[in-house]
Amino acid sequence: MRILVTGAAGFVGSNLSKRLLSEGHTVVGVDLMTDYYEVAIKRRNLAGIESPNFEFVEGDLNELDLAELLAGVEIIFHEAGQPGVRKSWGKSFSEYTRQNIEATQRLLEAATVLDTLQRFVYASSSSIYGNAERYPTMESDLPKPVSPYGVTKLAGEHLVGLYASNFGLPTVALRYFTVYGPGQRTDMAFTRFIKAAIHGETIGIFGDGTQIRDFTFIDDVVGANLAVAFGENVPAGSVFNVAGGSNVSVNDVLALLTEIHGAPLNVDYQERVNGDVFRTGGDTTAIHAATGWVAGVPLAEGLRRQYEWGVGVL
Repeated sequence: MRILVTGAAGFVGSNLSKRLLSEGHTVVGVDLMTDYYEVAIKRRNLAGIESPNFEFVEGDLNELDLAELLAGVEIIFHEAGQPGVRKSWGKSFSEYTRQNIEATQRLLEAATVLDTLQRFVYASSSSIYGNAERYPTMESDLPKPVSPYGVTKLAGEHLVGLYASNFGLPTVALRYFTVYGPGQRTDMAFTRFIKAAIHGETIGIFGDGTQIRDFTFIDDVVGANLAVAFGENVPAGSVFNVAGGSNVSVNDVLALLTEIHGAPLNVDYQERVNGDVFRTGGDTTAIHAATGWVAGVPLAEGLRRQYEWGVGVL
């Protein structure tokens, strides 16, 4: 199949592209290569995708000729977007509306005239829930984002649903819960923790470390994307949580990393940041019922694999 992966140079997009290529598909990857984090990392991600069936296009979805980009495409994985809760406040908000809302709308609009399209998969975020009503949180629970980033991801979700109901686009949205693993972005917690541990530096923690997260290993996230893209019982407009089921505190993670590292860590607890929720935890009953997907990598194993990767590259 001919498949488009947006954000193909990113953490999820590059891993997804590799998996698709390994299964014999042709992949067109597109990425704006923004400098939110080191562009060199994105270049390294792309260098790791070695296949004659991979075509890379560098550019902005708001400006590219989408008719040409989408020609013959059967599945779209829309992983691109402006990430990060903390930067989404203030003057940077326009970057989030442009890349998370406007780019999504333009891609959806172009997809409405694509007669080859079989599935449009949108990468959403657990940030849309904010401080949720209950845990584990179900897809039917009321979204209440507490950051501008979460607002834009929820807006993208609403657009995806609108194009399913009004134009019959075969869309599905996946709400990712804290994706981690080898190759994770350098601004994300586990990579920061591991790099600091390896170099004997101080690990900065926003808050007191009691905040709870549902961490999801990268291979499981890729598997969820494939499950919904190729699944036969996934109605258009579906929304699913993609969560690892760990539900542990940041302090628990630090204790586990101390064990893996084999030496004490230097930890500095800092002031909590606006927009960070205290807890996340996703119920994955719906995606399992529709596709059979379940997370398969426990936190201890996944963190160890990320640590071993970090020793070689961080």
